[in-house]
Amino acid sequence: MLKERVEFLKEELNKHNYNYYVLDNPTISDYEYDLLFAELKELENNNPELKTPDSPTQRVGSISTGFEEYKHKYRLYSLDNSYNSDDLRKWYERVTKEYGQKDLELVCELKIDGLAIALSYQNGLFTTGVTRGNGIIGENITQNLKTVKAIPLKLFEDINIDVRGEIYMPISSFNRLNEESLKNNEKIFANPRNAASGSLRQLDSTITAKRDLSMFTYTVILPDGNNTIKTHWDSIQYIKKLGFKTNPNIRLVKDIDGAIQFCKDWEDKRFELDYATDGVVIKVNSFAAQNELGYTARAPKWATAFKFPPEEISTKLESIELGVGKTGAITPVANLTPVLLAGSTVARASLHNFDEIERLDVRIGDNVFIKKAAEIIPKVVKVVDDEEHYSRPKYIPPTECPVCHAPLMYREGEVVAYCSNEDCPEVAKAKLEYWVSKEAMDIDFIGPSVIEQLYNLNMVKTPSDFYKLSQQDFMQLDLVKEKSAYNMYSSIQNSKTRPLAKFLTALSIRHVGKETADIIVNELGSLGNIMQASIETLSNIEGVGEKIAQSIYEYFHSEKNLNLISELKNNGVTPSEASTKQSDEFEGLTFVLTGTLQSMTRDDAGAKIKERGGKTSSSVSKKTSYVIAGENPGSKFDKATSLGVKILNEDDFLQLIGMK
Repeated sequence: MLKERVEFLKEELNKHNYNYYVLDNPTISDYEYDLLFAELKELENNNPELKTPDSPTQRVGSISTGFEEYKHKYRLYSLDNSYNSDDLRKWYERVTKEYGQKDLELVCELKIDGLAIALSYQNGLFTTGVTRGNGIIGENITQNLKTVKAIPLKLFEDINIDVRGEIYMPISSFNRLNEESLKNNEKIFANPRNAASGSLRQLDSTITAKRDLSMFTYTVILPDGNNTIKTHWDSIQYIKKLGFKTNPNIRLVKDIDGAIQFCKDWEDKRFELDYATDGVVIKVNSFAAQNELGYTARAPKWATAFKFPPEEISTKLESIELGVGKTGAITPVANLTPVLLAGSTVARASLHNFDEIERLDVRIGDNVFIKKAAEIIPKVVKVVDDEEHYSRPKYIPPTECPVCHAPLMYREGEVVAYCSNEDCPEVAKAKLEYWVSKEAMDIDFIGPSVIEQLYNLNMVKTPSDFYKLSQQDFMQLDLVKEKSAYNMYSSIQNSKTRPLAKFLTALSIRHVGKETADIIVNELGSLGNIMQASIETLSNIEGVGEKIAQSIYEYFHSEKNLNLISELKNNGVTPSEASTKQSDEFEGLTFVLTGTLQSMTRDDAGAKIKERGGKTSSSVSKKTSYVIAGENPGSKFDKATSLGVKILNEDDFLQLIGMK
């Protein structure tokens, strides 16, 4: 009798969870639900042998010591992106041509801005939940996922099945969470996606349980031998019957015109939803067609993600702040009334330079439109043209540095203003911050606040001073204990033999970033050769040119800079000049990398090329042998096309280097 009562309570509670969290249609009050839950919990506590994994009481969470790596049974692929109707038509034309059928049905689904998750069920019971990771290996976060009530612990069929879904936090829940965090002086999240991610990765899953997370399921891997479900559309209807929550905004269309219309319908309507969406996923409906079309190295050929245009929104420009960079460049930044833009809270935006302020006629107090450049960096794009705008005083650019008050100067052919003081403290600190950054000398544990203290205490004024510090010196700083001091000191010592390209980057030579430093080191080999190189030698290097060559030459013919390099050497800084070349396979070939690669970083790809005797360049020319194009390639892709340079996708590149 007791066992039957427990089974009855479990079934009732799971059914009510499904009605509330999946169907959004509760059939009992919260009070009635709580009474049933309390009864079940008491019965299980008194009779532990009756507690099972599918019980609603198992959603409350527990504490973990960490997340284990977990190899996906079925790989999770990325999606290629489309940005306009032309892109979609070209994709559809390729797909139908390759499959050999003029028209293919498509399924359109909103692309949820959340975290991809893989779930496994055995005999209808939820067994494993894993993050996407790199698509091959993720993290096992099963216990945390059990707290998400939209994920069924037991399906309506006793079946072995794997599904994919997107965990998200409703916008209303995100706003409540941040309001509560502000009251408690706790960290606030930038956007709903970050909030969902932070909630899922809690080692204490009782915290996850308190966050209002949900999930839409969008893919199922059907059991072997299942021949009844032959389309993606039917598979979605099937997993709904199993008890999964699916997005209601899904449409089956007969061709690409229908898909384009779906994208247009949701471009503005998406802002009415209580969850963030940044596009539409379009899939070929037929499983037979999907199987025949197959995959590239990173994505299914039978699907594409249409990305909505970058969102623009208006807000008030409260003030203009001036930043001083490592080259002395003065950058105006707009301080804004915080506003949610493309999924994150924005309170600052770039104004680029004073010419841009004049062109836009930006005035303090204006309402301005902002958008994210490449959906990452916020920038002011225009001013709201209202009567109040003209009553405000025009912005007058400064004539002196905001920090040291030295006169500002302009270089020929440039619109950027520079501090004229070579010893400006803000420039010096910016150079020190750049020296320790990951793309330069990669010195961990030393951030801006530590550098500020070291500079103000006259302990570090130039990069060479880092290498004079003892562990005891760090313990003089505020809030620095023995372990932190040891970590800082050790990290500095470990940086002494960083690769020459990193050292060259860290010197903050004007116009010389990471890519240019790689090219120069790849060509000249040693610091001595670089220091002695003529302008002609430097400018003849593919991807350098006269302007950069002049800057490098001037840097290494400055007494102040030569003294810095001498001091660094005297303090034990000896950049590694060892060649990584292992073969002559790519001898005489020059590669340009653009876009995002999935199987490795662009730095790793560059290393693979150099190991085989090839060179990398940051710019495309007629001398370029190959352009390696990853996801979202930029203008380099277009230039390669116009010049007739051979373009390789990631799959082609992996085959070229023998990794596929």
